[in-house]
Amino acid sequence: MNEQNIGLDDMSLDDEELDLTGFVGIDGQPVVPGTNINTVKRNQTYTKFDFEREVFGTDVIDLIEILEYKKNIILQGSPGVGKTYTGKRLAWAIMGEKDENRIMQVQFHQSYTYDDFIMGLRPTESGGFRFEHGPFYDMCKRAAADISHRPYFFIIDEINRGNMSKILGEMFSLIEKDHRNEEIMLKYNGEKFSVPDNLYIIGTMNTADRGLVMLDYALRRRFAFITVEPKFKSDGFRQLLAYSNNQKFNRIAREIINLNDEICKDEMLGPGFQIGHSYFCVRDRVTDNILKNIITFEIMPLLEEYWYDNPDKVQKWHERFEKILNSNV
Repeated sequence: MNEQNIGLDDMSLDDEELDLTGFVGIDGQPVVPGTNINTVKRNQTYTKFDFEREVFGTDVIDLIEILEYKKNIILQGSPGVGKTYTGKRLAWAIMGEKDENRIMQVQFHQSYTYDDFIMGLRPTESGGFRFEHGPFYDMCKRAAADISHRPYFFIIDEINRGNMSKILGEMFSLIEKDHRNEEIMLKYNGEKFSVPDNLYIIGTMNTADRGLVMLDYALRRRFAFITVEPKFKSDGFRQLLAYSNNQKFNRIAREIINLNDEICKDEMLGPGFQIGHSYFCVRDRVTDNILKNIITFEIMPLLEEYWYDNPDKVQKWHERFEKILNSNV
């Protein structure tokens, strides 16, 4: 993709002054000659290596190829596998920098509507109504106005929690890769509108939530689905174990792998209900106390939900974890 930053590829970050003529600012518009360098935001660079290091070895090249081809992807997986975390870093890896101005993130829910997402009428203090643009409308306009045609990203958390047909409206067809840049008339104001081909949609979907309906087939055809797996066996997670230098953490990690094997074999659960690695990805070293809190207040309540009709199995895993947590090792 054609990317143009503010000259950082050719100039040192330590330069006191930069000639900004011909470069673009954070909104994709030309920087006015003579602009004070202190007013131009320099984004931190982000490479494909950074992605694979932070997302524990996930092959970023495959993800980039799929997203660039399909325009829309959904990262699906069990709780705690880092779906949103992965999606945002995928955007950074494609951009080559951490440019928050080219990323918009929302979370769908059952009350989310077209008026919230695209455009709707909102009451005014005077008792009347006015049109208000939603985040997707704004992001489409921002991406379309970028003269350098840089990539923009719209991240939708919990995409299957909302009524997609109700939320998308005319966008249902426009987001499809073969219909990008095609114009259609919006229902509220008759404006001709299109979804630009430099806007990419990244959705996330929790595969362990029994209360959610699945996406309909027409919508599924517009997305590529990528399953995000737990990374307990990855080199990145092994580095986290080594950094924490905690034998209890090592033993708990092995038990979580065994637990996930049992979940996968359970006919009522399956791979979509596995325990994700991000439960243990805390800012500091994983101490005994942190480990106990994770197991007691996060993992065990989840198992109680999974096996609400099998308390003996829940008790078995409670005892196995307690044995490690209370050991002297």
